Amino acid sequence: MAKAKKGSKSAPDSTTTSVVNPAAAPHLPWLHDGLPLPRLIVLDLDYTLWPFYSDIHISTPIRLVANSNPPTLADRNGEHFALYPDAPHILRLVAALPHTRLAVASKSPVGDLCREVLKLLRLPPLAEGGGGSEKGAKRAIDAFDAGLEIYEGTKLRHFEVIAKRTGIPFSQMLFFDDERPNLEVESLGVTMRLVRDGLTWDELEKGIEQWRANQGVA
Repeated sequence: MAKAKKGSKSAPDSTTTSVVNPAAAPHLPWLHDGLPLPRLIVLDLDYTLWPFYSDIHISTPIRLVANSNPPTLADRNGEHFALYPDAPHILRLVAALPHTRLAVASKSPVGDLCREVLKLLRLPPLAEGGGGSEKGAKRAIDAFDAGLEIYEGTKLRHFEVIAKRTGIPFSQMLFFDDERPNLEVESLGVTMRLVRDGLTWDELEKGIEQWRANQGVA
């Protein structure tokens, strides 16, 4: 999926078919192989969790489109916005894991708007056998129990704040981001998975494998 340029008025289509059937997610090897998982998974927003620039593509106010599947927002101009196809199912599954938390680290200059997007979008019910007990729909923002760091500046600052708030060591963090310069967080001991077309089941699995390799776990 090609990125829209910074000055583009339209966001890429976000309704492509999921790479992995969400119903199969509980059967992914990393979920049940008994090997350790990161204590914290951190996500960028623009072109990682969703396929648009929050400060360029959206014209406020925004609203949830009634009965939309997947849950979709509409802005003042009637443009539609949603998470990457796999992202809602991934968020719901990871949020239900007993020892893994979720956080956001984004350089978006429109933090209030990003929070509003996450409040309005809903995550799907957790499939049976998905690793947790939560079953009903929930707001996307509620999945991020380790907090949201959304403001301009270096990602190093984002992670320093997250580490101070959560007490989780950098080595126990796995970060997904689409911008190569943000690999600088690895100087702290964070594992970063550089994604090309947003958060998918495949990227999640590769990220976990990358984190495990950095921990010396075969």
